[in-house]
Amino acid sequence: MASDVPNLNAHEARVFGVLIEKSLTTPEHYPLSLNAATTGANQKSNRDPVVDYLEAEVQVALQGLLAKHLAGRAQGAGQRTEKYLHNGRETLGLDDRGIAVLAELLMRGAQTAGELRSRAQRMAAFPSLEDLRETLAVLMERGFARRLPPAPGSRAERYAQCLTPGAADAEPADDDAGTTAARATAGERPAPAASLADRVASLEGEVAFLRRELSGLLADLGRTLGEPDPE
Repeated sequence: MASDVPNLNAHEARVFGVLIEKSLTTPEHYPLSLNAATTGANQKSNRDPVVDYLEAEVQVALQGLLAKHLAGRAQGAGQRTEKYLHNGRETLGLDDRGIAVLAELLMRGAQTAGELRSRAQRMAAFPSLEDLRETLAVLMERGFARRLPPAPGSRAERYAQCLTPGAADAEPADDDAGTTAARATAGERPAPAASLADRVASLEGEVAFLRRELSGLLADLGRTLGEPDPE
């Protein structure tokens, strides 16, 4: 049901998709550290748009996912680095196929069923296009995805994720034919402008991250944040 659909901003959506992707494609390197999650979010392959998030922005996104029960912390014995994993299966009630298709939508935006099957194959098996469509039907029934009209110059319907409000509405529609063809050839789509709320949240997270780092340094010196300098 739609009421069960988490509300994610663009940063959270990208990081959530990355956690899912890495859990299925490189389980030997999963869960992910903050650095690995940032690298995964910013990688240039299998991402649209390509972004350049700061670690502090990814930290804020992870905190948001933790609060929404879509991610958890994992720290093995003898490890000092905190790592993160996704709780998509448990929280959203999806199997590997469903979580794989959702991850592709989170990381690449609206796509046709054929594109989704080709790209999600690296995470879960889809023997036929019908298998992919059955998974999409489940996602749409649960309110996690929606069907979009074909892109200009195409007859194939597309599908978009619904976890990020307005994400599907931001997909290009009546674009100039020449510009659309050029973007399709380059495999590019203009990156949507980050909302003011997202930018403020990112900046607040960066400040909080820096305060924690500074507090740790001061603690090593036997001082606390806000304490006046000794005479």
